[in-house]
Amino acid sequence: MKIAYLGPRASFTDLAVRTAFPEEDKVPCVTIPDCIEAVIEEEADYAVVPLENALEGSVHITVDYLFHEANLSIVAELTSPIQQHLMVHPGHSEPESKVGKILSHSHALAQCHKFLHHQYRGTPLEQTTSTAAAAKYVSEHPEENLAAIGNELAAREYGLTIIHENIHDFAYNHTKFIVLHKQSDALTISRRKSAEKTTLMVTLPKDRSGALHQVLSTFAWRQLNLSKIESRPLKTGLGDYFFLIDVAHGMDEVLLPGAISEMEALGCEVKMIGTYASYLLEE
Repeated sequence: MKIAYLGPRASFTDLAVRTAFPEEDKVPCVTIPDCIEAVIEEEADYAVVPLENALEGSVHITVDYLFHEANLSIVAELTSPIQQHLMVHPGHSEPESKVGKILSHSHALAQCHKFLHHQYRGTPLEQTTSTAAAAKYVSEHPEENLAAIGNELAAREYGLTIIHENIHDFAYNHTKFIVLHKQSDALTISRRKSAEKTTLMVTLPKDRSGALHQVLSTFAWRQLNLSKIESRPLKTGLGDYFFLIDVAHGMDEVLLPGAISEMEALGCEVKMIGTYASYLLEE
């Protein structure tokens, strides 16, 4: 079984994949769309991509690509703790060395905003496709006095020295990763299961007053708890949105099918992205 993930090696996605799928073949990809396309084009069986961070919220490119471009199902969710460290090439690890630029993924830079503001104010920040890509670049350019923000695995993988540990602004820093597949059957993983979930993407009918209230009511009177609701642009014009809805309930024979049928009767378009288990990847 081949699993595509947001690489390169030693990214946080790689770390989650190594924990959840220790025996499977792993295929690093440069971008999140590349991961998803690898499954669509049958270059991999599954894709693992980040969906949401506890500090920075949703990874919009993942949500938008699943709605606009891909016809894949979420078959499992992985929740992993995230620890961010500042690392440099060993040749620049002396206290007197001045960091000229700090590289990392945009979410990692945002997660460490307070630390960077107080300790490295004025130092240029540069976004990369992943934290591991930042570490890899720093390791390959020892002539430049650069630093990367990433995990401990990246420091080991690319031979970097950690000069500041746990620099994220808040202690509770976790990321949810989703496992995508062409088929909708839920995937069982040998980790601690925390919940059953169903994810829907709902487009409301135009020019209908109270449409969102009616949609939420279809869940409320059935006592179906929503763990998340988020709007994203439809990309058809200002004010046009679809809604990502996480229901804290697996697919059954009555309640969820009834809610979906009722929303469709209201004129909504409903796309079910998956019904699956959520797993905790402990430290």
